[in-house]
Amino acid sequence: MSSRVQMNPKVAVSVVFVAAMFMSIMDSTVVNVALPALSRQFNVTGTAIDAIVVGYLVSLAVIIPVSGWLGDRVGTKRIFVSALVLFTVASALCGLATSLPMLVAFRVLQGLAGGALTPVGTAILYRTFPPEERVQVSRILNIPTVIAPATGPIIGGLLVDKLSWRWVFYINVPLGILASIFALFFLHEYYENTNKRFDILGFLLAGIGLALTMYALSEGPVYGWTNGTILGTGIVGLLMLVAFVFVELSSTHPMLDLHLFNNKLFRTCNLVTVFSGAGFMGLLYAAPLFLQEARGVSAFTSGLTTFPEALGVLVSTQIVARLYPKVGPRRLIAGGLIGVTIIELCMLTIGMDTDLWIMRGLMFLTGAGMAYAFIPVQAAAFATISPAETGQASALNNAQRQVGASLGVALISTVMSTVGMTHIANGSVQPNLTAYHAAFITSAILAIIAVSFALRVRDKDAASTMRQRGKQVEPEQVLEPALQVEAGI
Repeated sequence: MSSRVQMNPKVAVSVVFVAAMFMSIMDSTVVNVALPALSRQFNVTGTAIDAIVVGYLVSLAVIIPVSGWLGDRVGTKRIFVSALVLFTVASALCGLATSLPMLVAFRVLQGLAGGALTPVGTAILYRTFPPEERVQVSRILNIPTVIAPATGPIIGGLLVDKLSWRWVFYINVPLGILASIFALFFLHEYYENTNKRFDILGFLLAGIGLALTMYALSEGPVYGWTNGTILGTGIVGLLMLVAFVFVELSSTHPMLDLHLFNNKLFRTCNLVTVFSGAGFMGLLYAAPLFLQEARGVSAFTSGLTTFPEALGVLVSTQIVARLYPKVGPRRLIAGGLIGVTIIELCMLTIGMDTDLWIMRGLMFLTGAGMAYAFIPVQAAAFATISPAETGQASALNNAQRQVGASLGVALISTVMSTVGMTHIANGSVQPNLTAYHAAFITSAILAIIAVSFALRVRDKDAASTMRQRGKQVEPEQVLEPALQVEAGI
């Protein structure tokens, strides 16, 4: 017990959050690298092996809507540690799997755990740090969310080449055990005093609706949007989500408090996140395909070429954190995303023989620009959210983030397929550079859409997060946004 008192709660939460998020986020990228090896191991086609990815994605979508209620009712520490333990155990079981159905089942367990880790972890983080330290929180958030996707392909390629596909799962086990023990001893429990009953109808509509929608988005580019299964699951999923909105708005005990979207700052920041995240994740999907499928480089070289985007984010975070209190979120977000748009359009100059260092430089600049959006939007989004609402707000934020990422990948994949990733040239099948350039243009368009929402962010609404530590802010600067939230402005 004494060790808990001695450990600074901010340090404890930061350590556990970074470890857990890094493990969870990197898992999806390293598994993608291992798919060809898994296909050979289980002697199945590429489409059948997709179940390993889809099973994880769908189960993750099911659990996100209920994560806020679970954390508030059962306790954030208890849910977070349980999710960590389940993710670790499921990772070990995935590595031990001897058949494809067994592996898919264990991946579903991983998804259930991963779906709870991010929103509950984010809620713990924002409840631990006061508003004036939200920029520091955002810097912590960016460590796993930026580094993990960038390093995943490199680590996954090395593990598959040098050891075995099983190690892409085993790698989670030691980190998961250490993070679970650390969290058990040093995290503090938090309960939200509420008698709100479990909203079974809301859970079914949100969980199944989001799962079906995510399935359609992930598999639509593979099977075609007119495919009966894709069309059916997509339509049913969207109808269930529409029904969920009506049910929750009229419910006295909603699964997710959709009235939080009456908060203009929270709503606008979420829209920025959806479109900027869609463009960024779409670019991270298209760039490795261009490098490996069109340029013919190895997965390892591809990973090293896209990795500079993570370095760009890390470098820019130091600058953004200093600018935020003086400049505010609006100009930083809009300026950063305009820069990203220009850089992505510069990628149209990249051809089949372009020096890879030019692409590495552009990826670095893309990451540097995205940091100007990532940190301010994360800090500002929760500026006027109360501690009691943080669990619900985090679940909503993470659900939209997942949909945005899937939407970006689905949209860009569809654009590339429509244009045609190959064409006949000189009597042989050649990579079609136009398809990849179309993907870069689509990413730029998504970034510009995000800019249009960023310009609606008002700095005075985020005044509490712009206060520098140790300095006071005028009462009306904090009171005005709070009153506007109460009024639903």
